[in-house]
Amino acid sequence: MEWKLRDGDYVPDGKGGFTALTGSGEVLARVLYRLTARRGALPFLPGLGSRLYRLGREKPSARQALAAQYVAEALGEEPGLTVQAVELKEEEGAGRLTVYLDWRGEELTAQVQV
Repeated sequence: MEWKLRDGDYVPDGKGGFTALTGSGEVLARVLYRLTARRGALPFLPGLGSRLYRLGREKPSARQALAAQYVAEALGEEPGLTVQAVELKEEEGAGRLTVYLDWRGEELTAQVQV
């Protein structure tokens, strides 16, 4: 079970607890966590996360292909999830990654700053 986050804080449910996510919302929360966590940063979960933080060190011509590779690697263990496409847009030193996914026949989209 995943909890809904807003601006880094859990969202209260009005009953003294937190708002739980279900279905595609839960999947997207896990996807965003896996894409934004640095792979290897958690000693007991070395395979969790992505290497997207490395994109800035790579040649601009190689970044799109590497972004797709890093996304596939980070999301490979997510059950029922297929990466359909990865789109990287770079503007003045910052980048936005859009990931198009299929989860059990439902199309999902996740966006991450890189």
